[in-house]
Amino acid sequence: MSEVPAAAPVSPAAPDTYPGKTLGIVGLILAIFFNLIGLIVSIVAFNQSKKAGYKNTPAKAGIIVGAVLLVLGIVIGVVSGILAAGAVGSAIDQICEGQAAGVYELTDGSTVTCP
Repeated sequence: MSEVPAAAPVSPAAPDTYPGKTLGIVGLILAIFFNLIGLIVSIVAFNQSKKAGYKNTPAKAGIIVGAVLLVLGIVIGVVSGILAAGAVGSAIDQICEGQAAGVYELTDGSTVTCP
């Protein structure tokens, strides 16, 4: 009888990806549409890759995009609020122009206080 040679131990194949790669891509996409969530996911992915000794360019891009768009959103929100408050103040000024001081009821049922 012929003996079958024992198979040599096979080492596991090197992984095609590194830790946090997929999460980094997801974080980048989320950073574009949902800034804060994408920023957080990108930071988590970046830290996972960093601990494993890999660079994670998509996660780094997600951190940058998420932070920039978050700040832009906050600035636009504040400016919009200021402009809306100014428009309301201007409308009240127009209503009160030529009126004596007091509280006036408008046709829609709301009230305006003129100084």
